[in-house]
Amino acid sequence: MSRPRAVLLAAVGLLAAWASPAWASGGIRVAIVEEARAVELRGSEIEISSLGGCARCPRRGWRADTVRATARAQAIEIEGRRASGFRLRSERPIRLDGREYPATLELVPNGSGMAIVNELPLEEYLVGVLRGESSDRWPLEALRAHAIVARTYAAYQRTISGAKPYHIVASTAHQQYAGRVPASSPLWIAVSETRRQVLRWEGELFPAFYHTESGGYTEDPRTVFAARNMPALKPVRCEFSTGSPHYFWSLDLPLADLAEIMRRHDVGVGSVIAIQVSERTPSLRAAVVTVHGSLGSVRLLGNDFRRMIGYDTFKSTLVAVSIAGDVARFVGRGYGHGVGMCQWGAKGMAEQGYSAAQILEFYYPGATLGSLK
Repeated sequence: MSRPRAVLLAAVGLLAAWASPAWASGGIRVAIVEEARAVELRGSEIEISSLGGCARCPRRGWRADTVRATARAQAIEIEGRRASGFRLRSERPIRLDGREYPATLELVPNGSGMAIVNELPLEEYLVGVLRGESSDRWPLEALRAHAIVARTYAAYQRTISGAKPYHIVASTAHQQYAGRVPASSPLWIAVSETRRQVLRWEGELFPAFYHTESGGYTEDPRTVFAARNMPALKPVRCEFSTGSPHYFWSLDLPLADLAEIMRRHDVGVGSVIAIQVSERTPSLRAAVVTVHGSLGSVRLLGNDFRRMIGYDTFKSTLVAVSIAGDVARFVGRGYGHGVGMCQWGAKGMAEQGYSAAQILEFYYPGATLGSLK
């Protein structure tokens, strides 16, 4: 049997299995939007039903091909009908912002707007994560390793979500999630071949963080995050990602623009005069950045400084800085926080013949493979 046909048949079988009642307890609720004021969703014969508090809603709901929803003072309004929330179901995918989403969508009040929550089996969600975070073309062992890490991270987030209307966010705040993935994608195989496998630290689930590119060194998570159950992962030297497009990067930022960024974040230093990395972590990432200005100086955590400028603009804190006239010149390596698995490093390891288990052992020393209960 050809590989593409084998992938297709295996994926179809998985879809049937995950639709069964046995997978009901293995679901996850993913916020694909967190605080929207208005949204438009499209599909075919979408079933719309109220989650409560809707006097004008038909008892058995109604159907539409296009759903326009608006957040209204801790309620959601669709076609003039206002409720505490709505559930959307369809036999075909529902489209939002160019992406298709399977199973059930719920629209619920959240913050100053509404959250759109995709509820689906955990394993199906993971295929969408791999599509959003990785590539169908990457080696299978790298994808297998990524599936295990993403499953661990998602399962951990599910355990700490409490009373929130969702478990996890489909963004860089947690994990990217691309929605529905065609059954022909090899990503289904990577997920199915690692079914229910997770990493554990001292027998417990832990936030198995990962990042795009380490720049040559990973980081101790305790220097970056303050989450509960944070493992004492040993940083490692990563020599497998030198071919990544993110291994080296540079950024020229006008001092006037930096001063405006500081002002928007209530950091009152006035005109920026100089910047220095005052403290570094063991992996040489900027732990503290000092910004000197006409009104004084301020010390910022390196991760806060990166967040203010923008995670995609200021790619990592593994960086050096100099001033050239009225421009701050940053030269850095890597992309992301540097904790856990380096995705480009995992790709490089797989290309050199390492297995998924060996990749995980390298990036998460001390963690063990187990099964999701």
